[in-house]
Amino acid sequence: MKILSTKEMLKRAQKEGYAVPAFNIHNLETLQVVVDTANELKSPVILAGTPSTLVYAGGDYIVSMAEVASKKYDIPIAIHLDHYEDVEDIKHYIDLGFKSTMIDGSHLSYEDNINIVKDVVDYAHRFDATVEAELGRLGGQEDDLVVDEKDAMYTNPAQAKEFVDKTGIDSLAIAIGTAHGLYKGEARLDFDRLKEIREAVDVPLVLHGASDVPDYLVKKAISLGICKVNIATDLKIPFSDALKKYFSENPKSNDPRKYMAPAKESMKKVVAHKIEVCGSKNRY
Repeated sequence: MKILSTKEMLKRAQKEGYAVPAFNIHNLETLQVVVDTANELKSPVILAGTPSTLVYAGGDYIVSMAEVASKKYDIPIAIHLDHYEDVEDIKHYIDLGFKSTMIDGSHLSYEDNINIVKDVVDYAHRFDATVEAELGRLGGQEDDLVVDEKDAMYTNPAQAKEFVDKTGIDSLAIAIGTAHGLYKGEARLDFDRLKEIREAVDVPLVLHGASDVPDYLVKKAISLGICKVNIATDLKIPFSDALKKYFSENPKSNDPRKYMAPAKESMKKVVAHKIEVCGSKNRY
């Protein structure tokens, strides 16, 4: 199977009432964990990379590794540009082989957000690539993007319909109370707002900032129309904690084949759990 866009996998998820997990990966090991686990559970999967991840790992390496995985496994695999703000960067990576992108113009005025998204949509659709955009802003930190809590804004349902119609996007990331990173308090999601948005637009809806959100809230959001769930921080913590523990117990170790193993195993448990929460198991 070749690398896919997210179009058909999200439409199917929307129709059948589950969500496709989008896991942020950073290197060979984290990519391996995600695709190996997704294959074991027969789940479609989205490999997401932020701008700094692609600078760190190399977009060409990510594409090549994803191509190996897509040939090795018979599950739908997409590679996705997460929280990109630079249009030229997006075009470069689409040319390189990425079939899915998020253009984040949520920090711009409403009209400027529409204009920059339309530019990306016009380019991406020429190459059968899908485009996700965000309306409203999530608080917290995603990679190098920091949004102060006082600047976080919820998505307006009426505005969401106009935004989708004017931009032609394939999926919409909405702000209903989640936050990037870890919560400082109890997660409170505006499900009434989610219902209104679902009734107003027909494109798949995306939940960012799902790390540290209780499973029952994520499941309820999926039942109300969310069909892509982004997971990042919940993967990094167990991976890094297992590395720290290994070196604490084996301070003289210098073999990555040994110290990466427990980190991958720890992350794998979280990936498997998130697939179960999303309801994407056996949906290949």
